[in-house]
Amino acid sequence: MTIQNRPTMKDLKFRAEAVAAIARANAAAVDRDARFPEEAIASARAQRLLGILVPAKLGGEGAQVSDVVDVCYVLGRGCASTAMIYAMHQIMVACLVRHGQSGDWHSDLLCRLYAKQLLLASSTTEGQGGGNLRASVCAVEKQDSRMTLAKSATVISYGAQADGIVTTARRSPDAEASDQVLVALSKEDYRLEHVLDWDTLGMRGTCSSGFMLKASGEIDQVLPEAYQKIHAQTMMPIAHLTWSGVWAGVAADAVERARRFVRDAARHAKGQLPPGAAHLTRAGASLRMLRGMVAASLQRFETISSEERELESLDFQTSMNLLKVSASELAISTVMSSLQACGLAGYRNDSEFSITRHLRDVLSSAIMINNDRILANTASASLLVETPGLLRD
Repeated sequence: MTIQNRPTMKDLKFRAEAVAAIARANAAAVDRDARFPEEAIASARAQRLLGILVPAKLGGEGAQVSDVVDVCYVLGRGCASTAMIYAMHQIMVACLVRHGQSGDWHSDLLCRLYAKQLLLASSTTEGQGGGNLRASVCAVEKQDSRMTLAKSATVISYGAQADGIVTTARRSPDAEASDQVLVALSKEDYRLEHVLDWDTLGMRGTCSSGFMLKASGEIDQVLPEAYQKIHAQTMMPIAHLTWSGVWAGVAADAVERARRFVRDAARHAKGQLPPGAAHLTRAGASLRMLRGMVAASLQRFETISSEERELESLDFQTSMNLLKVSASELAISTVMSSLQACGLAGYRNDSEFSITRHLRDVLSSAIMINNDRILANTASASLLVETPGLLRD
């Protein structure tokens, strides 16, 4: 097994931009046909970006979460669906890296993931529960060293295209809905029965259809730690960080298109700025705020990433949930301001300055785990958090 060093920022940026170029070239077709971005994901495999989080001792590159968020941002500037698929895959990898390495089965999966650049999907949405990730209907049924589960999954993004699925389930048939575990499944361990199509306003290339998931495998495929701990320490914060990176990338590309439009219009008007130029100023300011918010949250996460009590603290959990709400709202307003800066040129689908796809894609940000659900769940927690006495507290 070859031990590799963590990739440099320059190397990762080069590799991510190579993928983003291909993603950008195919983004319109992916959106129009609501198809999986196969060219971009093939490029991500070729650039060996799918396994960068795998530790060096397992043959990977030992990248950090900040590296992944940077890649999400770059990919988001090319194709939102490609970037979101990459983000969701890396959330699952992060869960395996942090919570699964003590088991031989999961360590072997991580080795294979890096060597073969496997793509992992997640199955956390179930039945009528919607975005409530902390409750499951399906349960792991054990028999000696084997287990089975059956799940009505209303959404499994790119489930048909993935090489494996990581799913939540109740610990046993008699367990409470919140007594959950996380189960890793290889392609040969499950079958999917298609039950619901994916025909949406945006993020069309994520192919987030609904399936009946039926799986069987070894009991060792169940991660040893309770999902409650996995969710708090890894899945939720990394999901909100990587998703925010994606949305910031989408917003950045929209701002760049608006900037090109304003420059082009001013050039043709002998230096006079178009009426929408003020909206470009607003879009640029919103983007800087969004980038700063994500960077600050990412720094905080990595600072306390080895401190379990800090990760599970009320203050940190609340801040990560509110990052998702604030980042999604800022991304939407940034893209909307960019559209207003471009005017009709941004509103048209056939314009080089079109921002229609960006707007449709970024509108999903407030709906993925609905912002209203997050705000309602954090309302009581907000009562317990004291307002700082100083700006730098």
